[in-house]
Amino acid sequence: MDAGHDALQSYVDKWLAAQPAQRVALAFVEPSRHAGHIALAALEQELLAAAYGIREPHVAATKLNWWAEELAGAAESGGRHPLTRVLFDDERASRIGGERWLAPVLAAMAQLEEGTAADFAAQLAAVSQLHGALAALETAWWFGNAASSERAARLATLGHLLHALRRLDDDAERDRLPLPMASLARHGLSRDQLRRPGAARNAAVREQLGEIAAAWRSAARLPGPLSVFRAIESREGERLTQRAAGAAEPLQALQQRARPAGGLATTLAAWQAARRWRRAGAA
Repeated sequence: MDAGHDALQSYVDKWLAAQPAQRVALAFVEPSRHAGHIALAALEQELLAAAYGIREPHVAATKLNWWAEELAGAAESGGRHPLTRVLFDDERASRIGGERWLAPVLAAMAQLEEGTAADFAAQLAAVSQLHGALAALETAWWFGNAASSERAARLATLGHLLHALRRLDDDAERDRLPLPMASLARHGLSRDQLRRPGAARNAAVREQLGEIAAAWRSAARLPGPLSVFRAIESREGERLTQRAAGAAEPLQALQQRARPAGGLATTLAAWQAARRWRRAGAA
């Protein structure tokens, strides 16, 4: 096993650590045939880690600037990063315009200094800039430039809002909180109270879960196909939302992983998503 393969696998492993259910999807999106599909998912994970996982905005901006330069020049150079090299070795990359490759990075940079949203609608709109750009790139890769990414964009946005809510107590000191300002005011929550269990925090978390669940139901009516990976991510997120909303301690339930991925229901969902992908005529 050469160093290049090891480097690529390390990024794939990070993606699978964040989304363990995708191991099931790999049975239907074979790495030997669809390396670019997997590299794109791992690239998304890298960009999200830079946008949300780095607490110092200037450090995040430096990393995102590097990605902007890398993706801007990859069509000519073939890329320097292991993920970029796999992606731009695939003919799909040349069919996707350079602006679509750069859009997620530019959106991530634009939202580095954003504060807490006023309400859930504003939160959706703000987050959808980055996640919509990622969904547009992913949809074009899997289904072609003409395919609508509207449903994928909404599901990607909701998936992030759910992930952010899971980190509520860890991120209570950050400028951008996972709960909107209207919810904090309605439940009389201070930043310090976000770190501690209590009736007010439970009520605010459950309310946010209700907003996310309602938006998830509405997303089913939006146009556009879903990649196999997006379909599995969405299914797992929707299940977690429903489970946590009914729990006595909703945040604690969010932070506990559901039973290990890989059951029959997850396998069936992956098979159905792969069948829809094949029927769309994509490869």
